[in-house]
Amino acid sequence: MKRKNVHDPRAWRSADPALTDEQRRYGQALPSREWILRTLREADGPRSAEQLAELLGIGADDPVEGFGHRLSAMVRDGQLVRNRRGGYGVPAEMSLVAGRVLAHKDGFGFLTPDDGGGDLFLSPQQMQRLWPGDRVVARAGEADRRGRREGAVVEILERGVQQVVGRYGLDHGVAMVVPENPRITHEVLIPERERGEARDGDMVVVDILSDPQPRKSPVGRVVEVLGEHLGPGMEIEAAIRAHGIPHEFPDDALAQAEALPDRVREADCKGRKDLRKLPLVTIDGEDARDFDDAVHARRTVTGWKLWVAIADVDAYVPRDTPLDLHARERGNSVYFPERVVPMLPEKISNGLCSLNPDVDRLCMVCEMQIRRSGEIVRSRFYEAVMRSHARLTYNQVAAALDGASREGIDKRLLGNLRELDALYGALAKAREQRGTVAFESGETRFIFDRDQKIERIVPVTRNRAHVIIEECMIAANVAAARFVIKHKRGALFRVHQRPTGEKVQTLREFLATRGLALGGGEEPEPADFQAVMQQAAGRPDQDVIQTMMLRAMMQARYAPDCEGHFGLALDEYAHFTSPIRRYPDLVLHRAIKRALRGVSRRDEPMSHEALEGLGAACSTTERRADEATRDVTLWLKCEYMQQHVGETFDGTISGVAPFGLFVTLDDIHVEGLVHITALDNDYYEHDATRSRLVGRRSGRKHGMGDSLRVQVVRVSLDERRIDLEPAQNGKDGAQRPSSSGRAESAGKAKKRASVATGDDAGAQSRKGGRGSKASGKQSGAKRAKAAKKGCDRRRKPRGS
Repeated sequence: MKRKNVHDPRAWRSADPALTDEQRRYGQALPSREWILRTLREADGPRSAEQLAELLGIGADDPVEGFGHRLSAMVRDGQLVRNRRGGYGVPAEMSLVAGRVLAHKDGFGFLTPDDGGGDLFLSPQQMQRLWPGDRVVARAGEADRRGRREGAVVEILERGVQQVVGRYGLDHGVAMVVPENPRITHEVLIPERERGEARDGDMVVVDILSDPQPRKSPVGRVVEVLGEHLGPGMEIEAAIRAHGIPHEFPDDALAQAEALPDRVREADCKGRKDLRKLPLVTIDGEDARDFDDAVHARRTVTGWKLWVAIADVDAYVPRDTPLDLHARERGNSVYFPERVVPMLPEKISNGLCSLNPDVDRLCMVCEMQIRRSGEIVRSRFYEAVMRSHARLTYNQVAAALDGASREGIDKRLLGNLRELDALYGALAKAREQRGTVAFESGETRFIFDRDQKIERIVPVTRNRAHVIIEECMIAANVAAARFVIKHKRGALFRVHQRPTGEKVQTLREFLATRGLALGGGEEPEPADFQAVMQQAAGRPDQDVIQTMMLRAMMQARYAPDCEGHFGLALDEYAHFTSPIRRYPDLVLHRAIKRALRGVSRRDEPMSHEALEGLGAACSTTERRADEATRDVTLWLKCEYMQQHVGETFDGTISGVAPFGLFVTLDDIHVEGLVHITALDNDYYEHDATRSRLVGRRSGRKHGMGDSLRVQVVRVSLDERRIDLEPAQNGKDGAQRPSSSGRAESAGKAKKRASVATGDDAGAQSRKGGRGSKASGKQSGAKRAKAAKKGCDRRRKPRGS
């Protein structure tokens, strides 16, 4: 039956709400994408370009060629699908779904729809011609026997892999590269003429010449030989390339950075508030080399006045310049255990925008009036010039506040630090009252010996100075979010949504087995989660309960709509405090500046749709950085555990799956897998509700939080895998093979959720000083090469 038209397609010249924006941005009058989609949704079926142009009343006097380009772009973006007859249609109207491919190491995958709907399962057969990250259009089919909706790929819109890093192998004259990324299951064939200088066993970078097809391997060309597989730093080189992290600054961006002055000139300070006499100080880790925030607090009649000064990156990186475009592509700096890939060149991140002591620096200031209750009652923002009065470390400040030592701290600054400490007490109290979910991060760090070998792995501990800075940064982030909302400026907010009903129900079932209950009905508040944490405090299974609660949390993201931050129990939240290392912070700074300078809201540089795309891109680069650093951490932990094969350790079960138990070794904070086949002779069943395996005949139970003494039986660097067995099965210390397993950081789930919910809480400690860079010895030639490549190759001081 023909649908009734609810709008006149030809009326776009007078009724298309986006037409003015179209003319301003493109200089030509065309129906907007939204109008085209609406027209096709109300049509009987797909329409050819000519039919659609006639339907819309586009004549010879209109930019017909531009209309064709628009349709092609909409197909490329997955908004439209072009069928075999050349007709354009809306995917949803054709029972099609556009989205991005997520690949699993076992060969299958999932299609994550662009519209946020449920994932489609992609069978190994469908994945034969796909790469991870491909954007495709698929037809949704029926659910399989496991209840998963299956998808059949109709069209590949965009390839997600252009380069692969992996190990080069030559066997009987046939050269193949096995990708380092376990999610890429295709081995890449290398023709003889494309092998370059690669030798058997080398780690190489390969450009993809032809993509995979059913029963046909992808073909590639070796473009870079990284070196021997087990060479020093190879794990980082491989991770950078395997995850597609941009690590070289283009020539135009380097030229722009080089043209910047070496210091702040007096002319640069014109029109800015002069804060050079205000005793602002930076507080960071011992190994930090870039300082992007400085703080000062002063007592008032009703509470405190807090100044948070943040490096003014926008003053040196204007929008849409080469530096800005490349920073947008990187999205954020990436911090590895021994190296950093910065978002901006060193001249900016370690120079002009680093708030070094006793030098003038341009900054953006958030000045807040905070009551004794911890409530921010008033705030204002302005551009300023400042001079840091001291570069302090967390340990210095903590020792001074505890009265243990005042070494390196001018006594004139000690009173200011005490006011910061008193202010923290008020902010922490307010945080507790609003019910913020306080999780421990469970992070670890490596201690290296003089030979650059891992000596031990230790948990990261935070002192009072860490949480002081954390609360100051959160306060500034809240004030910044409120400011752009008040002035109706386009920016990116940090959004952390409440857990889904399914996750809440799973958590409730688990807590019930532990004698605990989560309040709040169908939509529990942060305070309900915090109440459970308080009940669990001091219990033997406290870590297990926290882990399960973390798994219930959603992942934080960036978006143009302020939807609040569930974990921090805040209605308004954005990232303002680290524009050196996070692009969304730079976007927020620019929005604040536009409001301060009185720029008309009609002249906002990005539409809401463009900001949505930018937020999604920044969220993706953040996840990419997390995955890359996690891969390196796993590799280093496996390397460390190679020397412990055959040894036994006390451990705690930190995860339960149908195929086995994940066990964290208590003293060395490394996780491995006890496969189900390594357990006592019995048939074990997985009790998901209680997170345990139960022997069918013996009744033996292995559950989350239980102690288990295990033996390390196998370590695989290639597979990032540590295999364990119960110690009683290997008392003689003999190494025995295990069928499956994997290595994982001791607090992987905790760390992931810390990123999602704690934001600054996790970020400050992870970066060794919120953006620290590695330091150490390096030849001048190598240093110059590293600077050219845009990747700081210097080593962190061992033990940092």
